[in-house]
Amino acid sequence: MNKTAKMITAGAACAAAVGLGIFAFSINKEKKAVPIYSEVVETTEATAASVKMPDDLGDKYDYVPSQLGMTDRARYLTHVNKDVVGWVKVDGIEQLNYPFVKDPGDVSADVSFYGGRDYSANFYYLDHDINRQPDERGTLFLDYRDNFGGNETEHTDNQVVYGHAWWNGEMLGCTREYRLNPDFYWKNPFMHVSTNYKDYDYVVFAVLVTSGTYDETDFHYWNMEDLLTEEDFNFYVDKCRSRWLYDTGVDMKFGDKLITLSTCYNDVDNSRFLVVARKLRDGEVAGDTNSIQRTESWIQAQKAKESEKAAEEQAQQ
Repeated sequence: MNKTAKMITAGAACAAAVGLGIFAFSINKEKKAVPIYSEVVETTEATAASVKMPDDLGDKYDYVPSQLGMTDRARYLTHVNKDVVGWVKVDGIEQLNYPFVKDPGDVSADVSFYGGRDYSANFYYLDHDINRQPDERGTLFLDYRDNFGGNETEHTDNQVVYGHAWWNGEMLGCTREYRLNPDFYWKNPFMHVSTNYKDYDYVVFAVLVTSGTYDETDFHYWNMEDLLTEEDFNFYVDKCRSRWLYDTGVDMKFGDKLITLSTCYNDVDNSRFLVVARKLRDGEVAGDTNSIQRTESWIQAQKAKESEKAAEEQAQQ
C-alpha cells in the first residue's frame, strides 16, 4: 500500500477456445493503477519454438547467491535467464508447474538484453517466453516491485504473479479448475512455491473474481504487495472474503505471507480471477488438510452441518 502507485492502461486479448488470455500493461508513473482488457477473440493454438540460449550466457551477468546457496534448478534457469526468481506448482493441476520471472521494470531501448526496444514496467513478459523470445503465450511473472529472493526478511508480504488465461489450460488458464469445481479445491488446496534458494508450501485461502478497473473498485490488489500494518492486511483479506466463490475456512492473521495469482476472467467488464494463498504456519503440513488452522466460524458451521446430516440419517432409519 505504501509503494508508488502506477497507472496501468493495457490493451490486449483474452482468449477463447485454445487461444490467448493476455493483459498488457503500459505505465504512467504518476497515476494509480487502472488495468483494462480488450475484447475476446478466437485464435488458433499458438506454437512458439523455444530458442536455446548460448552456453556462455551465464558468464555475461553476475548474481550473488544467498548464504543457503542457489538450488541446482535455479542455477540452471538463471543461466537461461537472469530474471528467473522462482517456481510455482499446484497439487492436482499438472499444467501449473512453471518457473516464473521477475519483471525488469521500465526497459529502455539501449538495453540489448531485452531486444533493444522500450518496454514499460509489467509489460515485457506478456509476450516473451522464458528465453526472452517473442511468444504470445508470455511467461508467468512477478510484479517488478516485489522481492522474492534469498533473504526471507526482505520478502514482500504479498507476492503478485501474473499470467495469461489460455483456454487450453496453459499458464494460469488451468486455475479455472478452482472456479468451476469447488470440490476440486477441497482435494487440492496446496500450492508449492520456490525461490531460487528455498522451497515453501502454501494453502489456498481464497479464489475470487474482482474488477480490474481502478475507478470501479476499492480493491486495488495489484498495488497491495506491502501489507505493513494490520489494517492493511485485514483490508486485503476482507476484500478477498467478500468476493470469494466459497468459504475455505483458512485462518488468516497479520504477519502471514501471501501469494496472489492473477489472470483475466472477462474482458467485457475487465474482471480478474485471483487465487490467493498463504504460506503454511508451524505445525501445518502440506498434503494434510486436517493440519490447516481454520476460523472458529467455519469450524462451528461444519459441526452444524454434521449434526444436521446425522439428524437426517437418523430420521430415515
